Amino acid sequence: MKDPIETERLLLRELLLSDVEGMFELDSNPNVHVFLGNKPVKTKTESLAQIQDIQQQYQDFGTGRWAVTLKETGEFIGWSGIKFITNEINNHKNFYEIGYRFIEKYWGKGYATEAGKAFVDYAFNHIKADAIYAYADEGNENSRKILEKIGLQYVNSFAYEEEEEVWYELQNPNLM
Repeated sequence: MKDPIETERLLLRELLLSDVEGMFELDSNPNVHVFLGNKPVKTKTESLAQIQDIQQQYQDFGTGRWAVTLKETGEFIGWSGIKFITNEINNHKNFYEIGYRFIEKYWGKGYATEAGKAFVDYAFNHIKADAIYAYADEGNENSRKILEKIGLQYVNSFAYEEEEEVWYELQNPNLM
């Protein structure tokens, strides 16, 4: 297990099976899934399977989404992190993608930006990624603003799984 990352307000750590309640609260909310294909989970079993899939990514690629918890209370508020993507998206394959998803009551408090900045640093200084990428639903203004706040730049729009998406990237400044 990798060491947790601390930010001003957050503790970022690998997901545990015991995070199932928080993952279910997050992914069963239809509002969370408005820009994610409108497919909220219906059971805790689905959330548990998702955690197990992410834990497998840690084994296979040494990275994946991590739990985001409040440093003060230890409360699970969502996930963020660097995922290694092996399928082709927007003419890219085998790349590092940054992402985040938070329980609705924690939206608008800057947590995604705070965690995102920590994971940009982690991607470049620990994983030694050449670049990180992200994509979001074209209509998801909040997600796009977060990507820009953490330093990613808009590249293009593209169609993916019948949705209009936007593509962002950030090159590792240590390699320039």
